[in-house]
Amino acid sequence: MAQGHTITIEKSERHVRVVRDGQVLAETDRALVLRETGCPPRYYLPAEDVRLELLTPSDTHTVCPFKGTASYWSLPGAPDLAWAYPDPKPEVAEIKDHLCFYEADVS
Repeated sequence: MAQGHTITIEKSERHVRVVRDGQVLAETDRALVLRETGCPPRYYLPAEDVRLELLTPSDTHTVCPFKGTASYWSLPGAPDLAWAYPDPKPEVAEIKDHLCFYEADVS
């Protein structure tokens, strides 16, 4: 990691639910919380707990020097709403097969 840049990943104790326009897109008690310097905490949800049939893969890809290359998914009217790292860097291997959403309700 770059000097002064840290990423920590731990199992969340909280219930995470993702709802868009009244439709539940994901719900889990098995989320991981990723904390990264300069970013808000992000909840990564196991793919099995995400309703992938509702999401459409996007052509968008971004590269993070610390996590790897991200792939994105969209909903009608909500482009690139979720992302994942299909082949994350070894330092963040735990987030493989997990998706993250820009907006999630955490309880």
